Amino acid sequence: QNPPAWIPPHEKVYHPDDNKELTHFMPRIVKLKKLPGVQLGFNIRGGKVFQVGIFISKVIPDSDAHLAGLQEGDQVLAVNDVDFQDMEHSKALEDSSRNQHVCV
Repeated sequence: QNPPAWIPPHEKVYHPDDNKELTHFMPRIVKLKKLPGVQLGFNIRGGKVFQVGIFISKVIPDSDAHLAGLQEGDQVLAVNDVDFQDMEHSKALEDSSRNQHVCV
């Protein structure tokens, strides 16, 4: 999702695109239940070797991940209370395959 076009200050008061609501930027917990043989429906990228966090790179439409609210670009902060902010990509793949609670 792209940000709205720049809005001149004198037009912001009544402009429908001027949203000061910040809750969509706050961390949220997404609950997913991994069933045997069923993919969760998302891919991750990044990791410690790249000096970045773990991010959702793809969400399959109509997957459990999509229906739970995961979005491309979300940063994975934790899975099952395990901190993902300084984790190797391979370890993140291993841990996320057993996930139930994803904090993004």
